[in-house]
Amino acid sequence: MSGFFNIDNPLFTVLSKIADLLVLSIIYLLLCIPIITIGPATTALYYTVVKVIRRDRGYLFREFFKSFRLNFKKGAIVGVVITIIQLILAFDLYYAWSMLEVDSKKGSILLGVFLALFAFTIIFTMYVFPLLSRFEISYGQMIKSSIFMSIRHILYTILMLLVVIASVILVILSNFMLIVIMPALTIFINSFMMENVLKKYMPDSQGPPEETGVDEWYLE
Repeated sequence: MSGFFNIDNPLFTVLSKIADLLVLSIIYLLLCIPIITIGPATTALYYTVVKVIRRDRGYLFREFFKSFRLNFKKGAIVGVVITIIQLILAFDLYYAWSMLEVDSKKGSILLGVFLALFAFTIIFTMYVFPLLSRFEISYGQMIKSSIFMSIRHILYTILMLLVVIASVILVILSNFMLIVIMPALTIFINSFMMENVLKKYMPDSQGPPEETGVDEWYLE
């Protein structure tokens, strides 16, 4: 019985990580309410999920708000632009859907086009915020790298997109009850694929941490 209550017990480890995902999701959702903070919040969410929950480095709140603060300006600008584009596309999708009753052929074409554009914005979002959390890059580099990686690693891109779609469907089917954990859980699942992509573009290790003073946790 003593082994069951050991904090190193696999069951306790899993429950602890689930609790961390729940806390992170709640913080993330609260910070997304002002809209302008969606970008830096998403960047911080990815950073914290990978570093703290997956790599057991640092502390949850400290790492989240550290990333949130450091990436606030770029994250806010990118996040607002993406949000505006997605809202416009959501309106276009509604228009295309309503057109199906008037002109099914035209409506179907418009619906296909707008769905493809909306999917592209989701794919772009999946890559741009992890990139922002990991690299010091310009806006132009963010755009180019996100598009390049999404095409270069198309299989991972499709799988991650399916995870996002499945997460949205599960939230809707659960009457939005799962929304309190789904943001961090989705990032957690997709990070296994995203990290395989990002590692291909990371510089080689500079050496042991005791020599360089740098904890290269992202190379593990």
